[in-house]
Amino acid sequence: MAKKLEVKDLHISFRTDAGKLQAVRGVSFDLEQGRTLAIVGESGSGKSVTSKAVMGLLAGNAVVEAGEILLDGRDLLKLSERQWCEVRGKRIAMIFQDPLSCLNPVMRVGSQIAEAVRLGSHASISRTEARRRALELMGEVGIPEPTARYRQYPFQLSGGMRQRIVIAIALASDPEVLICDEPTTALDVTIQAQILELIHRLKRERHLSVVFITHDLGVVANVADDIAVMYAGRIVEFGTAEDIFYDPRHPYTWALLASMPDLDTTQKLTSIPGAPPNMIAPPVGDAFAPRNPYALEIDFLEAPPMFRLSHTHQVATWLLHPYAPKMTMPEVVSRRIARAMEGGA
Repeated sequence: MAKKLEVKDLHISFRTDAGKLQAVRGVSFDLEQGRTLAIVGESGSGKSVTSKAVMGLLAGNAVVEAGEILLDGRDLLKLSERQWCEVRGKRIAMIFQDPLSCLNPVMRVGSQIAEAVRLGSHASISRTEARRRALELMGEVGIPEPTARYRQYPFQLSGGMRQRIVIAIALASDPEVLICDEPTTALDVTIQAQILELIHRLKRERHLSVVFITHDLGVVANVADDIAVMYAGRIVEFGTAEDIFYDPRHPYTWALLASMPDLDTTQKLTSIPGAPPNMIAPPVGDAFAPRNPYALEIDFLEAPPMFRLSHTHQVATWLLHPYAPKMTMPEVVSRRIARAMEGGA
């Protein structure tokens, strides 16, 4: 399958008064055409910084120290600002966590979609045509009575409806890659499910390639094809959704799964002890070691390499070294996997 997006050995830091903060430390992944890649991790793991680098939206104090971001083989990091305008929104579009931050509060929502249609069009189109296309997009993303909603302002819409408007704006220029940065976090559970199903349907119908950023593994259980688990600026486990949910190997992935609620949970949920490291002075070894009950002595001295378990599954943990003691995943995770295999999850 063709690679639509390739991120290679990406390093990003931020200049701060306290020193250089190393936000992304050697991240690499491929997004294949028509697939959904979920990037999962706690706040501060570097997942949103990575997605903003792909969009060319890094803050002014950010420095890309090394790496490549290839879209169909073209390195986006070498583009001029004029060239970025041809890519951003037109070939790659983004949906943000808070729709209110993306919408003009004093402009009718339909007009905002129509403006995006005109800006994203490769040929000049009339206002009438842009309005017609905006109404079509409103219907496509599931907004009822689009003609009436067209003239409403953002504050008149619910959170779920505002997110649908933002999705319509993102689709206005018919992009090839859609980046979703925590698009359901601010929504209640019922609306979350609707937005997830909408994004999944749009991916199928439009043959989109999707990057889905989230801190919650449960959110992407039914929509992701591939999953990258990030911690402290690095990918610690990468695999298909089946690899991550049915054969997780990194202790951090175990911890994320153990803290994920489901309808069958009868015991107290576990939490991950401690806090992520200070990335101004990142640990010498495995950054997760101080929070890892399975940490080995070498974890505090040297960062582990990526061990390849299969052509789809890679994990960065010393527990996979041939000389490491054999460890079994926590019982709470193995029970969850067993229930899932029986159809109970």
